[in-house]
Amino acid sequence: MAAGKRQMKFAVFMSGDSNYHMAGWRHPDSYADGGLNFRHWAEFARTMERGKLDMLFIADTIGTPGSDDREQLSFTSKIDRFEPLTVLSALSQVTQNLGLVATSATTYSAPYSVARAFASLDFLTDGRAGWNLVTGGNREDAFNFSLDGHVPHDERYARAEEFADVVRGLWDSYEDDAFLRDKISGRYFSPEKLHVLNHKGKYFSVKGPLSVARPPQGYPVIIQAGGSEPSKNLSARVADVMFMSQSDLGEAKAFYQDVKGRLDKFGRRPEDLKLMPGAFIFVGRSEAEANERFEQLEEMVPIEVAMARLQHNLGGVDLSGYPLDGPMPEIKGNSARMSAPESYMKIARREKLTLRQTARRAATAKHHWIVKGTPAQIADQFEDWFVNEGADGFNLLPSYMPGALNDFVDLVVPELQRRGLFRTEYEGKTLRENLGVPRPPHPAARAAAAVQEKATAETA
Repeated sequence: MAAGKRQMKFAVFMSGDSNYHMAGWRHPDSYADGGLNFRHWAEFARTMERGKLDMLFIADTIGTPGSDDREQLSFTSKIDRFEPLTVLSALSQVTQNLGLVATSATTYSAPYSVARAFASLDFLTDGRAGWNLVTGGNREDAFNFSLDGHVPHDERYARAEEFADVVRGLWDSYEDDAFLRDKISGRYFSPEKLHVLNHKGKYFSVKGPLSVARPPQGYPVIIQAGGSEPSKNLSARVADVMFMSQSDLGEAKAFYQDVKGRLDKFGRRPEDLKLMPGAFIFVGRSEAEANERFEQLEEMVPIEVAMARLQHNLGGVDLSGYPLDGPMPEIKGNSARMSAPESYMKIARREKLTLRQTARRAATAKHHWIVKGTPAQIADQFEDWFVNEGADGFNLLPSYMPGALNDFVDLVVPELQRRGLFRTEYEGKTLRENLGVPRPPHPAARAAAAVQEKATAETA
């Protein structure tokens, strides 16, 4: 492999019992109790490390979407699940290289708590932690936090911008070498290397300092997702990874170029942010086997359940008045969901789907890219997106667990390695090293470097 050659990055999307397909838990070989069975999570993590994948990503939902309809809710396996930081803390002790990433919603959290929790996880993992920064897309969450309704989209992102700045400021409470722990002098840390935040903004008033030293990675890796303008700007400014939901290469390339083109105004390079589309995978040893596996799960989802899933994904839009076998109706985003309706409409128009077919697709992969075929066919598709700058890597959505993950690691990874598109060993010990994103220097170090650079220039 040529030194410095660009290579794919891989996350694995885990939610609830980790079967991404709505009927994944019903597959004969799946773990239906994965949501609260730590032995399964440990197995998943070890399999990911065996495949040299970058990170296990828990896409957490705080509340229980759809809880007003108990009948439809009874068909979903996502209602019992670990609190993510708890299970990632446990996984830190059974893994060595795998990045451990969790969602924490800015609308329903406090910056100090988030900064403290993820700094702690970064120490527990020796620098493998990541924070999936989301605003919170489920209106049901609000009812568990003393609110009468979901906060409007633009306000959520305005709060998220300030939230991210407070968290990063708290992570900078101490310089990297602040802690002396000198038993002779009795000096535990250098007082001049403590920086109190004293933040007062529109949404938050946070004094600091954080009760944790600066994390091993400087900042745990920050991940963001979404397709709206506020989301793209937030990612360009603060994120190290952005998850995308494009299902067409042309759309993915346009999105990729758009977001990468925004980094310069924030003083960042295009390679500082990795863009990773969601990829719903069905691997078969033959194309026929992959299609058969796909159809097997498709037949397990009642249409009523698929419709309920689609309505939720669209932000609670009522579709009951539309004919199932008519075209997918034109739906606009609302305060709960801004970009998802547009994504579904593009898919429906491109693939000429009826409302019924769109609902089936929502139950399968939501509005993400569906990748089916043999290991070589899947590698071909990934290579096409990667080489043509539609992606820096992929966020894998396993249809059922552990089968889909095992198939990817055992069959697809060797094919990608053979082509020189994916690592054969981890590049470093931290998630930042493996992703190839820079470790942020402390502001004091940046200021000192700027002074030194100026002095050097003046004496030249």
